[in-house]
Amino acid sequence: MIFNSLTYLLLLVFVVVLYWVLPYRSRLLLIFTASMAFYGFWRVEFLPVMLASTLVDFLVSKRMPEASARGRKSLLMTSLVINLGMLFYFKYLIFFADNAIGFANLLGLDIEPLVLNIILPLGISFYTFQTISYTVDVYRGFIKPEQDFVLYACYVTFFPQLVAGPVLRAAEVIHQFANRVSFDWNDIVVGIRRILYGLFLKVVLADNIAPLVDTGFAMPVETMSALDVWTMAFLFGFQIYFDFCAYSHIALGSARLMGICFPENFNFPYMAVSPKDFWRRWHISLSSWIRDYLYLPLAGIKVHDRSIGGLGNAAVDKRHHRALFLTWAIMGLWHGANWTFLLWGLYHGIVIFIYRLIEPYTHSLNYSLKWLGGFIITLPLMMLAWIPFRADSVSVTFEMWGRVLMPSAYTWLGMRENIYLITFLILIGFITVYFFQRKIMPLLQERKLVIFVGDTAAVTVMTALVIVFLRPISQFIYFQF
Repeated sequence: MIFNSLTYLLLLVFVVVLYWVLPYRSRLLLIFTASMAFYGFWRVEFLPVMLASTLVDFLVSKRMPEASARGRKSLLMTSLVINLGMLFYFKYLIFFADNAIGFANLLGLDIEPLVLNIILPLGISFYTFQTISYTVDVYRGFIKPEQDFVLYACYVTFFPQLVAGPVLRAAEVIHQFANRVSFDWNDIVVGIRRILYGLFLKVVLADNIAPLVDTGFAMPVETMSALDVWTMAFLFGFQIYFDFCAYSHIALGSARLMGICFPENFNFPYMAVSPKDFWRRWHISLSSWIRDYLYLPLAGIKVHDRSIGGLGNAAVDKRHHRALFLTWAIMGLWHGANWTFLLWGLYHGIVIFIYRLIEPYTHSLNYSLKWLGGFIITLPLMMLAWIPFRADSVSVTFEMWGRVLMPSAYTWLGMRENIYLITFLILIGFITVYFFQRKIMPLLQERKLVIFVGDTAAVTVMTALVIVFLRPISQFIYFQF
């Protein structure tokens, strides 16, 4: 059951209507049951895997307040071993087994390939991170363990964000499930609007860019010019942004229909002025999770009980650099059991490391020059990073990057001219929307009629386009992670 399908929209309407007429306890049971049905619609046999992860962390965390310091650490390790063990089995066992056998064969050992048929459970990377964050927060003393299993299970399995995030913290949403929210028409209006935005980004933009990207990446690299490579990098960058931002909009809108507010997951990432700034804007819930539960502990930096921005004035030493590269290697493999994802992660680690080295020399620049220069440099760097994310292999990735560095490859074009034009127009449109929302809209706040007319026209056009293009032709890209 995918968001861009009539089946999901019917389920959502059914759940929302019942949600507002049922009493508190029945609401929780409705959310939990609907989430089980939503997940089971894909593959019912993986429900026990998700419930096992949920139950383990519920029981482990419940025992922590009464345990000794050593006991609490043992309970935490139990949670990590079980959750990461399941994640490793389903997501990485085949990858590491195949590579280990391949390495052994290179050494002269004749080992037959393993025949394993392991299917990756939908959303396991996301709900595993949520349950782990809950247990770690209880261990750190940031939150108290939840005593009601159904309430806790609603936090883990809530269907709008179950399979691709946002990666929620318990402190952000459990209290919203625990309180009986009063009906507010504004929640309905905002929720519908967010869902409409998401459907527009998915079925009108992302799904229509996808064939161009598929065709481009199917070309032999030797037939591609440097501009072809740049075009494919930008096009896929826009496709994955529209696709994943669409999912986040629909997830936030679906939850808002029930009076539940999720934190924002995107903030115009392609307008970032540095690699660090990009990751403050892209998949915010995951990047902040990686920072708070992986990077900061590895770097030996004190973790606070709320999301924090950057490292403050902490000195960056060798330990921080090691933590940076290890974190990004794990971040890459989290996205997929493939060497291309590891390369993607290390690429980001390298550009952030270089930025750290040159950042002290940019303080004397004025704001406008720093912003413009940062944007002009950061945007192409971030777009080039999408090549290993989409390419079939590491060798293809390096071949495509090599084209970009080859001056002679800029003297010809290998694709239809309209593809370059489409890519350019999308870029201009993205920048225009950003400046309109950030610069023009605040100036129009007092002109209610202008805002109403413009908003009505935009909603009408988007609704018409969604109706024309709405068809479940493809899942969301991040479903595979």
